[in-house]
Amino acid sequence: MDVSAKTIIFGIIFIASFIILGINLKKIIDFHIIAKRENRFDAIGKRIKQTLIIALAQSKILREPLAGIIHVGIFWGFLVLLLSAIEAVIQGFYNSFSWAFLGPVYTVISFSNDVFCVIIIISVIIALYRRFVLKVKRLQGDKKEKLDAIIVLLSIFIIVSSLLLENAANVANAFVDEWSSKPFANYISTIFTHSTASTYHDIFWWIHIVAILAFMNYLPFSKHFHVYTSVINVFFANIGPVNKLKTINFEDETIEKYGVVDFEDLTWKQILDSYSCTHCGRCDSVCPANITGKVLSPRDIIIQIRNRTNDKGPLLLAQKKNNIPTKESEAIFNKKFIGDYQNIEALWQCTTCGACMQECPIMIEHVPAIIDMRRSLVMMEADFPLLLQTAFSNLENNSTPWAFPQSSRADWIEGTGVKIAAENPNFELLFWVGCAGSYDDRAKKVSVAVAKLLQNANINFAILGTEENCTGDVARRSGNEYLADMLTKMNIETLKKYNVKEIITFCPHCYNTLKNEYPAYGGNYKVYHHSQYLNMLINNGKLKIKKNANNKISISYHDSCYLGRYNDEYKAPREIINSIPTLQILEPKRNRDKGLCCGAGGGQMFMEETQGKRVNIERTEELISSNPNQIAVNCPFCMTMISDGVKTLDRENIKIKDIAELLLDYIEE
Repeated sequence: MDVSAKTIIFGIIFIASFIILGINLKKIIDFHIIAKRENRFDAIGKRIKQTLIIALAQSKILREPLAGIIHVGIFWGFLVLLLSAIEAVIQGFYNSFSWAFLGPVYTVISFSNDVFCVIIIISVIIALYRRFVLKVKRLQGDKKEKLDAIIVLLSIFIIVSSLLLENAANVANAFVDEWSSKPFANYISTIFTHSTASTYHDIFWWIHIVAILAFMNYLPFSKHFHVYTSVINVFFANIGPVNKLKTINFEDETIEKYGVVDFEDLTWKQILDSYSCTHCGRCDSVCPANITGKVLSPRDIIIQIRNRTNDKGPLLLAQKKNNIPTKESEAIFNKKFIGDYQNIEALWQCTTCGACMQECPIMIEHVPAIIDMRRSLVMMEADFPLLLQTAFSNLENNSTPWAFPQSSRADWIEGTGVKIAAENPNFELLFWVGCAGSYDDRAKKVSVAVAKLLQNANINFAILGTEENCTGDVARRSGNEYLADMLTKMNIETLKKYNVKEIITFCPHCYNTLKNEYPAYGGNYKVYHHSQYLNMLINNGKLKIKKNANNKISISYHDSCYLGRYNDEYKAPREIINSIPTLQILEPKRNRDKGLCCGAGGGQMFMEETQGKRVNIERTEELISSNPNQIAVNCPFCMTMISDGVKTLDRENIKIKDIAELLLDYIEE
């Protein structure tokens, strides 16, 4: 082909491709612009570090080794091949261009390009095999998703294989620079003859460049749009505690709606999440509700945000230009985001365990989105499970989700010698007992155990007694932010009254709320989970463990979501168990940051599971599978759920103990 003709044709295709891409990208960007604003430009240094570790180093992708290696091969391969793509574009205007002028650097470029071409081809073949032959469950979707996967994977295959063949034709044509190093291209170059190599080179160059331009224009309509957005999404992902929910200023009279009612209530980051979702299904594969047969799909929650954006976004943009709505657009406007798009039942099945966010390779924030939708259901529609009404009423009237009077909150201390703050205002450590520790008969035993250990270590501590209210966790995770706000402010006033600096609690839900959410209200304290504080007392010699030689007792240890996954505390409870010579930890298959929820979080403690297998049964079966003597927990909710599990499974011979109870049995008097 004549060089000038090639340049003209390529120039037209190239410019048209970028014009079309620009139009489609602008539309998507406009959707983000009209969404609610949210500041995600803080802590730039931390964001850059997060991006390097998660997006570029692919750390979360590699949590699932086989699939991770496949994706890493394709991702890093595309980064390496960017130089080849740029070279191909320049060749469209200047036929003889090559990076060869870089000398030794070109050796590295050409070698890495050649190697990654093969790596990507192999990765694509394995990906197709896993999806369509092995039919990995989390990768399955509807016909549209399957077609999309085929188009994307075959596009990648064509882009890379055409480049490899183009390079091989170059070798056969003896058009190879002295700095070039392309072992695989050299090996397959023998399929071309010298006389035909030049023609094949041109053919494969056109296939390669057209495939690239077509692929980049297809992506805005594909679930693989994350090729453009994943790095950006990771950069803007939440910094700090992953379960730190946004507060609402109820004194702001300009706020007309609470929570997410429809598209316009979503933040630009929530919309970016939806466009970044790869539909990989990792979130579904670890969701306790999903794996026990319920309708909740964290993936679908995010997908439906994108679907609503695609439907309503263009209409809102048209309205801004004063375009008259049609009957079709009115029908779309009248659809309910929660109900027509989002499954209401699914929203109430979430345990807020955060496993979905832990496994998401691009840091999508499923749980905050679910809570935002719960907020609108509770505070705008008064539409929530009937059993929650009882919990809400109790919280409002008794400051606890159970129907116990506030006057009996400190009854458990009778005969223990534990002081109430009003009686001992000079205390150094506040023991935040929590609602379960104050009222639940089983949890009260843990309260006593913690108190005895603190007394043994001569710690000057006190409890608030009847001045303590629920921290608001249950209300907040159930969508009743107004009630949570009220409880939080009441507690902070009380804590300010006693000039509280340090707090210990054995409830991870209280721990997470006091530590991560009270600072937004001005409540800044040094908060310890009891496993952290007790471990510290052991390490500094204030608690001494008996050195007896009894037979080993096997302990199956359960990680609570709010201590482990949300606050990254896996070490302290295990160190306490390991410090006791007679105890031996048996780790369940799912442990630490891959641990399975007990099923009580997110208000589930006060609701009923009406679909599928009970989450606590799923978890209990796993904990008892190694035939332990005991099961250790660090949360009163987990205590209840696992205890119910062993009863249901007729394994009450296995005792359930809190970390504090285990330790108390082995402490020297």
